[in-house]
Amino acid sequence: MTIKSSQTLVAEALKEINTISSDEAYEKCNKNECNLIDIRDVRELEREGRIEDSNHIPRGMLEFWLDPESAYFKQGKLDLNKEMVLFCAGGMRSALAAKSLKDMGFKKVSHIDGGFGALKESKFKIT
Repeated sequence: MTIKSSQTLVAEALKEINTISSDEAYEKCNKNECNLIDIRDVRELEREGRIEDSNHIPRGMLEFWLDPESAYFKQGKLDLNKEMVLFCAGGMRSALAAKSLKDMGFKKVSHIDGGFGALKESKFKIT
């Protein structure tokens, strides 16, 4: 049996999804054009901090919380008509997650290059 490596999956996802910089994400947030979604594990948030005004959706629950047909759908948590801008710690999980949302049918999806590491060095406020 041959399986694809996680690096291969990320490389394939990056060819299909929109990647933006932390500065581009900051502009989208300032213009209220997106849902900024932190998909890191809760332990990462506790250890590293959070981006002010971001929405936390654990990676394992993302598809379920954003599927109106799912029992786990979070009605009213996000504006489903706005762009979904995802980030994780470094950008690999968010690349896979962005591809998954695209596969679900979301048209406006991006992930932030460099993830939380890049956001810490940007204009975003850490809480």
